Amino acid sequence: MAAANKTQPTPASVHAHLAALDDPARRQDCEALAQLMARATGEPAQMWGSSIVGFGRLHYRYDSGREGETCRVGFASRKGDISLYGLHAAPDHAELLARLGRHKTGKGCLYLRRLSDVDLAVLEALVASAARAAA
Repeated sequence: MAAANKTQPTPASVHAHLAALDDPARRQDCEALAQLMARATGEPAQMWGSSIVGFGRLHYRYDSGREGETCRVGFASRKGDISLYGLHAAPDHAELLARLGRHKTGKGCLYLRRLSDVDLAVLEALVASAARAAA
């Protein structure tokens, strides 16, 4: 039997999680990002594990047979950057990333230092596109 995913939805308060962020600028960025993602997805924010703020649910199944559930899109405030999850699902992600502004990408994540580095309208379009594609 496969082990359960470590990151599960929890009843923890998103508001309390964001309010507990030490850096006031990071806290403000994360609160604004939560509002942007809620607007773009039409889904309420929910804590996934102890640090991911997620929107919507996505059931996945790998060719290996492993399956589980995760948020369609989400983010977490990490030590250096804000990590955004699920945005590579957007069919137009390459075109939108080219217009986004200062960011880094990893295999499955988009990394932002601060929201003022990016075009928020492009970010919202990217989140909406990814959420639709993952639905």
